[in-house]
Amino acid sequence: MKTNSIGLDSKKTVELANDLNGLLANFQIYYQNLRGIHWNIKGKAFFNLHEKFEELYTDANAKVDEIAERILTLGETPLHTFEDYTAAAKVPVGKNISEDVKAVRLIVDSLKELLEIERNILEKAGDANDEGTNSMMSDFITEQEKTVWMMKAWLNEDV
Repeated sequence: MKTNSIGLDSKKTVELANDLNGLLANFQIYYQNLRGIHWNIKGKAFFNLHEKFEELYTDANAKVDEIAERILTLGETPLHTFEDYTAAAKVPVGKNISEDVKAVRLIVDSLKELLEIERNILEKAGDANDEGTNSMMSDFITEQEKTVWMMKAWLNEDV
């Protein structure tokens, strides 16, 4: 087995970095969706949601940086063009959403996709003995599951 400079199987880290690039692309779309709903939200829930969406996009922006830096740590290059992001993304694109329920539903649907990708990466990271990626995915999953629960509570829906 050939290992890289951090002691991980080189073949497995290339695959993980590719998966992380997919996650990065999806997070960039999610981030942009959050910016859009933050800017365009209207209605009686404006003040609360405007603030919440800002909190979420600030967090998503930090996660984008963490993912890109992890890809670099694994010895690969992070995607960095909108063309790459849109080609690789599974997260739904929200356009001109100003209604509160549609905005919150977009977040829930996006997080469902992100969680699926992250769980797949978590499994592969465990197999590769990649604790750095594993830890990152565990942290992301825990936070996002809580956000889904909160958004579903706001929608008055069961998780």
